[in-house]
Amino acid sequence: MLDKKFSPDRQTAFEARFEAQKIAFGPVVFQCVRYAWKRGMLQTLADAGETGLSIAELAGTGRWTEYALKVVLETCLSAGVVFVHDGRYALDKAGFCVLTDSITQINIDFNHDVCYQGLFKLDESLDAEKPIGLKALGEWPTLYQGLSELSEPAKTSWFAFDHYYSDTSFPSIMPDVFATAPRKVMDVGANTGKFSCVALDYNADVELHLVDLPRQLSVAATSLETAGVRERAHLHPTDLLDPAVALPSGMDVIWMSQFLSCFSEPAIATILQRAAAALAPQGQLLVMDTFWDRQRYDIASYCLINTSPYFTAMASGNSKIYESGDYVRLAEAAGLKLLTARDGIGYCHSLLRFGRAA
Repeated sequence: MLDKKFSPDRQTAFEARFEAQKIAFGPVVFQCVRYAWKRGMLQTLADAGETGLSIAELAGTGRWTEYALKVVLETCLSAGVVFVHDGRYALDKAGFCVLTDSITQINIDFNHDVCYQGLFKLDESLDAEKPIGLKALGEWPTLYQGLSELSEPAKTSWFAFDHYYSDTSFPSIMPDVFATAPRKVMDVGANTGKFSCVALDYNADVELHLVDLPRQLSVAATSLETAGVRERAHLHPTDLLDPAVALPSGMDVIWMSQFLSCFSEPAIATILQRAAAALAPQGQLLVMDTFWDRQRYDIASYCLINTSPYFTAMASGNSKIYESGDYVRLAEAAGLKLLTARDGIGYCHSLLRFGRAA
């Protein structure tokens, strides 16, 4: 049974109450810190160094009014993003992270540009298990039908978020993918084709089969053409939510990266059943995903856990970031068995390798 706690072992009631207020005012803090970053306040303070700048000096640049500076920087102060000494504001450590840390910036952009307005409908989305908040971005049944049509800046922020969590893993994972010398590999949930391009470049003899929705495969086809590997790739437009649609058979390796988390448990069950049926006799299913229970550091678990409401309100209405045990349980029900598990891949990925059960 999983045991996990994020709060300190010795936390007073007063400290807990302060933490609760941070939750209550979280949306306010988020918007003010984002404004300070995007409008250059944090960079200006960073340039000033430890001596900092007064409100009057900041206003003297003509970029912000004293009113805007006081409202925003006081909220940043409460969040530990800046500090005040002798009436002069200076950048604090959290502010330095906002200003320089890629994953912090990507998470802020993703939550603001993709999720923020839609999360207002989280209660309705949870009750209905449908992405009701998605209407803030467009009229699609799920976000995946609309990915290629997202307007800016949501489109750029979504792909930056998705690729950051996956791209850091692809180069180091190729030896795992080709450990059994597969000749036919299927990329289920191919998205923009990044994995397939890397795999085709890594192994000159492998044949790649890409499975995804038609619109996503059209994007993947362009990526394959650009990479000069289109001739070894086969595209299979498929609605994987239709349990009656079989996957191409005889595969030595079936690859799924950050894919199953897009679906509900019942849908995952049918996908795994069809994947098991599509494997060659000695074939293997490789599932790479961001399991919040397999992270070394709480910061990664925190980010992953709090991505789940995006899946509810914006993406599908009934998916989430899962615990690894959920996948293992569903795979076993589909006639597969866990062979190995490897953690610490890229930023926060783990790789589960499954074979046919005896």
